[in-house]
Amino acid sequence: MITQLQGAVATPVDKQATQFEQYEEKVARTSNQKFSFQSLSDATETILRYAFLLAHFKKTRSLREYKKLIHELGFMGEEKKYLKIAAAFKKFSPEELTRIEPRTIYKLAENSKKYQPVIDRLLDLTTVTQEAVRELIILERKPRVSKQELPSIWRRINNGHRYCQIPPIHEQDERTGITLQKMMDSEGLSAQQIVAEAIALRQAHKEGRLITQEKA
Repeated sequence: MITQLQGAVATPVDKQATQFEQYEEKVARTSNQKFSFQSLSDATETILRYAFLLAHFKKTRSLREYKKLIHELGFMGEEKKYLKIAAAFKKFSPEELTRIEPRTIYKLAENSKKYQPVIDRLLDLTTVTQEAVRELIILERKPRVSKQELPSIWRRINNGHRYCQIPPIHEQDERTGITLQKMMDSEGLSAQQIVAEAIALRQAHKEGRLITQEKA
């Protein structure tokens, strides 16, 4: 794998690439050992190192060189998920996240916007573990509260202007409707005029602008 990387570029890779070589040598030396749970952490570390290295080459190499590289590595069509991992965990080193399951790494990276608070809180932990990540995800899940719209009397018309529309008034004794109709009939005013005056009067009362005068 690393031989292919070296052949794909003309200049030496940076320190991160050198560390990657050392890691691959370590994996090669221990590949014949009996399986253990350490292998799971090795898998997570490998995923992260590949992701960081791929992001490094995308940033430092030409587009043509980059495409040639991922084609030779067999990453074509798969590279985006690794770049997402590199972007999501750019503040971490691979060694810091080895106790997280690979599936969780992919999950957080694929939904980095949703899980950004979780990723940020991992920075405060002395040791990042799968259990800690799971607890943070649970804490971050907030029940969706349906936003209850406040009643509105405004209606919009085609030209962009709006008008006020008072909803129907239902009363057992029909007092408001009867009174309003009497005012309209006796004063020759429209319902809108009477309602506007009534609202202005109520507002004046609330603001203390009405003066009560007792009869002599």
